Amino acid sequence: MAQEATPARTARLGRALGPGPTAVSGVVLLLPGGEEVSGRRPSAVLAAASVRALGRRLTRAGRDESLAAHVVHYRCRGWNGSEAHLARDASWAADEAVRRYGDVPVCLAGIGMGGRAALRAGGHEAVNSVLALAPWLPDEDVAAPPEPVKQLVGRRVLIVHGTNDARSDPELSFRLAARAKKANREVCRFEVHADGHGLSQYREEVLALAEDFVMGALFGRAFSRPVQDALAAPPPLGLRMPLAAGFGKSLRR
Repeated sequence: MAQEATPARTARLGRALGPGPTAVSGVVLLLPGGEEVSGRRPSAVLAAASVRALGRRLTRAGRDESLAAHVVHYRCRGWNGSEAHLARDASWAADEAVRRYGDVPVCLAGIGMGGRAALRAGGHEAVNSVLALAPWLPDEDVAAPPEPVKQLVGRRVLIVHGTNDARSDPELSFRLAARAKKANREVCRFEVHADGHGLSQYREEVLALAEDFVMGALFGRAFSRPVQDALAAPPPLGLRMPLAAGFGKSLRR
């Protein structure tokens, strides 16, 4: 009876956003937020809604390069301590992308707890880049090992965090970025001043920054000057880069 009440669950990929390209040359896996502890199944509708704007923006931007973007639907809502369910599901999703599309570069793009999953699963051999928006990270505890960063070596990494985020401490993402930068120069972090967890006050600027980074990481497009400067700058400069108002408009031709 217990087995029937709690059937085995599997992660899955949502349908490709936008028109499905015939020959995929890059993949973005969209990782929604989650909870610290929960065994409940996530709502597919809510999960897709949380990353839809980002997914649509990237799909449009990568149409000419045959980008495929999928929402990752987790087995359950929770990270759940050492089980790290969301990170495991992100790794599974990267495996699935390789199975479907072959040897193409993959970007893990996560929000909140999904940002933590993207960072943790970034060591997958198919992943060449990680985008973490307002990543939820655990408080530092001397009795527990720190959040790992060595898996990010060889990947390009962008973290974006609002300075007024009351749900995910921005100082924790700065500290993680600082540790990651010691092992990997290709790490940068932008701060969105006075914005909260949802990064809604400067939504267009955040989406433009995400597009700039992902298109450059997956397809070799030239990064904008702010991203180039952030990647090249030593800590803490490149890890506290302010996201300027009007960023997206400044890139339009």
